[in-house]
Amino acid sequence: MVDIAVDGTQNDSTLLGIGEKFRSRRRSLGLTLQDVADEAGLSVGFISLLERGMASPSLTSLSAIARALDIKLGELFTVPEGGSLTTRAKERSNNFFDENSYNYERLSANFPGHLLNAVLVQEHPGDRREASYHDGEEIHFVLEGAITFELNGKISVLKAGDSIHFSSSLPHSSWNHTSEIAKILVVVTTDLFGDSAQPGVENRQIKAVPEGLGDSNYIGRRS
Repeated sequence: MVDIAVDGTQNDSTLLGIGEKFRSRRRSLGLTLQDVADEAGLSVGFISLLERGMASPSLTSLSAIARALDIKLGELFTVPEGGSLTTRAKERSNNFFDENSYNYERLSANFPGHLLNAVLVQEHPGDRREASYHDGEEIHFVLEGAITFELNGKISVLKAGDSIHFSSSLPHSSWNHTSEIAKILVVVTTDLFGDSAQPGVENRQIKAVPEGLGDSNYIGRRS
């Protein structure tokens, strides 16, 4: 198991370890990069970069690829528990994959039949989330700072107090274009932590990635 670094500690091998597990599993299933990209709703270029430990993925993308390869997220990294209905600011773990990835805190609980998954995300200056599309819906509410959000080809700037609610089936990505950390509340129906058994909210696709999801523009690294 590969651990997420938490509370300020760092594990440089985390992303590389996850990428190697993805590549090994993909090859054992006889799947191509294109097969996985089509199923996960991501670009071939991003999948390739992730397998080589060169891209910092979002939780949504990780869960999509894991489902495409039939891997439990707990086999890739230590999944933050959602055992309590109430979370306290001083008690939540601050999770990240490496020094180039964004930080997140789990807010949603894990109880039978839960539909929503919520995280508090801190995007650092230059952080860029890869373009993706999948089933479900999501809300992003900017608490501090500002981010640029692209939804189905339309770009807008979201500042503190702004929000966006959309169908996750539309291609979407975001990045922090500022010199300050942005804090965003993200609520999705996607099974981010692999502990939701609800039908109809699977992050799976059978169609090709829409044209325009640039392979080199959405690698999840700070530029």
